[in-house]
Amino acid sequence: MATVLIIEDDQHIRERLVRAVARHPELSVCAESGFHDEGMDLLVMHRPDVLLVDLGLPDGDGVNLISKACEMGEIESIVITVFGDETHVMRAIEAGATGYLLKNAGIDDVAGSILEMINGGAPISPAIGRYLLQRFQSKKTDSVEALSVPKLTARELDVLGYISKGYNYDEIASMLGLSYHTVATHIKHVYRKLHVSSRSEAVYEAEQLGIIRIRE
Repeated sequence: MATVLIIEDDQHIRERLVRAVARHPELSVCAESGFHDEGMDLLVMHRPDVLLVDLGLPDGDGVNLISKACEMGEIESIVITVFGDETHVMRAIEAGATGYLLKNAGIDDVAGSILEMINGGAPISPAIGRYLLQRFQSKKTDSVEALSVPKLTARELDVLGYISKGYNYDEIASMLGLSYHTVATHIKHVYRKLHVSSRSEAVYEAEQLGIIRIRE
């Protein structure tokens, strides 16, 4: 059973999210909060499988929680928020969010979105998906120099470097002292941040942007 930590400051919405997650037989809510700082403590204490987080918290930015979850490894993050503008979307995704749901469309089927993510998907509200597609299409017309360099964590850079040298997941896990699953999670984050879907594409994109750390 996958555990879910819910951080949402609106009590009514938080209760709806808790009910939606708790009634699914494959999911359980390990903790909930409406505050950034308490959420950070709960994240470290419970190490959930999934972080479900709002961005606009009264005492801090939900993006910080996403970054922390990404650093901890093996924790997937889904944003559920009213913010659908470019700044919020890109900051959350670059921090490590795997899913991005708008509250007006994502609450009732949030359990399905969580399971989709656990099974390798990236649940995104249609409006956000259209925005990302338009951004990707415009990106293709820009020069490499005009692109912003994705912000990868130090561990993601390590893993990416080993990928570029041809090591497989088991070998990378052994060399870095990580589990196979943690390596796979880091690679999934790298693919998402670089907007690619394969090892060769990731290496090529990283070389073009000059961000590979470990090379022959």
